[in-house]
Amino acid sequence: MVVETGKQVSIEYTLSIDPEGVVDTNVDSDPLTYIQGTQQIVPALEKALEGKAVGDTVDVTIDPKDGYGERSEEAFQEVNKSQVPEEAQKPDIVLQGRDNEGGVVNARVAEVREETVLLDFNHPLAGKTLQFSVKILDIQEQPVS
Repeated sequence: MVVETGKQVSIEYTLSIDPEGVVDTNVDSDPLTYIQGTQQIVPALEKALEGKAVGDTVDVTIDPKDGYGERSEEAFQEVNKSQVPEEAQKPDIVLQGRDNEGGVVNARVAEVREETVLLDFNHPLAGKTLQFSVKILDIQEQPVS
């Protein structure tokens, strides 16, 4: 059996970016399980895993445009300090809120100014080249729900 659309796939992975090095891994932990072709993982990674079998390892480099996108200046928003808890008014603090549809959104405090706080809504990995090292652990038919 190989990785193809509709299959349930379990992987072990390490994600690195330069110059930070390893930023995420599940090695020596529970596998990441997803359904191929449903964009539960980065689509470019799905594509790189297509056709692979249990035991195969894949090293893939994904450009920002195919990963979490380029950083966007439009993703920055300046808000009044009164809208941000005082203890969170520090650079690099991550705030969590809800969008108009009730979905969770995260914003990083980019800068604290005299009267305002500049929030960055870019994904933390936006603008980064992703380097994945993946091992296919298991492939199953998609479970019936």
